[in-house]
Amino acid sequence: MSDQTYNGPLHRLAARLGPARTATLMQFLRFGVVGTVGFVVDTAVLYAGLALGLGLYSGRAVSYVAAATTTWALNRAWTFRGRGQGPVARQWALFLVVNLIGFACNYGTYAALVAGVPAVAEHPVIGVAAGALAGMVGNFLLSRRYVFVDGNGA
Repeated sequence: MSDQTYNGPLHRLAARLGPARTATLMQFLRFGVVGTVGFVVDTAVLYAGLALGLGLYSGRAVSYVAAATTTWALNRAWTFRGRGQGPVARQWALFLVVNLIGFACNYGTYAALVAGVPAVAEHPVIGVAAGALAGMVGNFLLSRRYVFVDGNGA
């Protein structure tokens, strides 16, 4: 089927959004895919930490750093490819710093659910998922604005 005859819902959405907003939407969708990988890493490291004797809170702090490092690397390579300046270690540190707001939303949601909902304390993956969703939009906007900027600062 040629592009001239295709007029499906995605094509119509892209036409309404325009090229710049479509590019941002696609970037956000890639960010979400990377976030899903981060969720898996976060959960796996948390459960490994729990098996090794870490508590629900300290285990989550360790798992969050592991997940944030994973998502930074994948976002650098795929979501925001070609964007970002300076040394890699500086960019990683900047990613962690500017995403502290997302971390506060993420960890705060997790901690509140673990403390207040017995089912979440028994199955912390629920709290990890809720926390990841709570921090996602903020992390995307902050990462796009401050960490993965192009040469023009956009």
